Amino acid sequence: MRVLWTLPYLPWPTTSGGKTRQYNLMRGLAQRGHRITLLVQSKVPLGDAARQALEPWVERLIVLPRRPLHSPLNLLAAFYVSYPMRASINGLAPHLRHCFEHLLQEHWDVIQIEHSYSFQPFEKALQSSGLPFIISEHTVESIAGAARQDQLPLWLRPFNTFDRWRYRYWETRVLRQASEVIAVSENDARQISRMTGRPCPIVINGVDCEHYHSVSPALHSQRLLFVGNFEYGANLSAIEWALDDIMPKVWLSNPAVRVAIAGHALPEQLKLHWNDPRIEWVGYLPDLRDIQRHSAIFLAPLRHRGGCKVKVLEAMAAGLPVVTTSQGVSGLTVNNGEHYLGSDDSDGLALMITQLLNQPWRMRQLSEAARQYVRTTHDWSVAAAQLEAVHARVSMLPRANNTRLDSDLLSRSAE
Repeated sequence: MRVLWTLPYLPWPTTSGGKTRQYNLMRGLAQRGHRITLLVQSKVPLGDAARQALEPWVERLIVLPRRPLHSPLNLLAAFYVSYPMRASINGLAPHLRHCFEHLLQEHWDVIQIEHSYSFQPFEKALQSSGLPFIISEHTVESIAGAARQDQLPLWLRPFNTFDRWRYRYWETRVLRQASEVIAVSENDARQISRMTGRPCPIVINGVDCEHYHSVSPALHSQRLLFVGNFEYGANLSAIEWALDDIMPKVWLSNPAVRVAIAGHALPEQLKLHWNDPRIEWVGYLPDLRDIQRHSAIFLAPLRHRGGCKVKVLEAMAAGLPVVTTSQGVSGLTVNNGEHYLGSDDSDGLALMITQLLNQPWRMRQLSEAARQYVRTTHDWSVAAAQLEAVHARVSMLPRANNTRLDSDLLSRSAE
């Protein structure tokens, strides 16, 4: 199939779960013989490393610049009722709209739009064409906005409430236009189905199990590992909770425990605030396997729901015992005590860590059960097959009249 795939960011380097998902799904479909044109609006320019990573999997790679976050247009759009902030920041882009309109003059078996917040530049062209298309939604954004409310300054919370209201309206309107909406978890699929009134297929988040197969964690190392993209408030909140409330309780019982903190966009002020030699500030690693080999437990004290966590899946695939919260395993069909150890309070998490570090046999049990789980249910090959099935359904839907479509798009491009 010929696939037109749009993204509001470059999926390389894989500094977040969303980028890891995009890269591996595109690679999986390309390996199955599908031909992908990737249209990206990016806040960073296309570098040589990204080009070399992506070009083997795409037939065409088109990267357009996104205006700066602090552009006056974004500030003005903040007060426009129809568009929530994320839709304005990633939309109102004539160059992207014109490029998309020209691409629609070609034949496509599948058109996939990633994220409802990126939809604005494509809406009129898709409405005019009548072509079927897919929207892939990684989380229900209006609910995610509510989860961030308590992290904001008091003066900003009323605006966030207003923006969540705008996003709920926007999200519902956009998702109802799509021929299919893809979710990443059962819970998100139920929420989306309530908005659209239609079943919502799931394409799971996954992991490259073969990539992590050779990792053997250092179960006697007394070292915990946390991994996250610190551009996302949920990861900042998690590490602050860990260092303020969880680790001090662990250190009371076992002062030798260390915690390594890895991830993209690690803020410098965190290192200044928690100046303890037992905290290792690692930063972004393109390959996690070496640090996984030198760690005993993967700690994921996440308190905000949404999708399912790629870093947790990667830890399980590497055989690291996982200690987390119910939100850390949201979207996964795993059992507490069998595949991971979990609690939603700091006392419970600290006790689990302390006890588990003294039970290597228990760590091996958790490691083997979790590794088997991700191998059978969350390998990226499973996710690629699920996405391919959705593409096959959409490709069979009726096409618009191509003659009318071409003339409409050409006249609008001329305007």
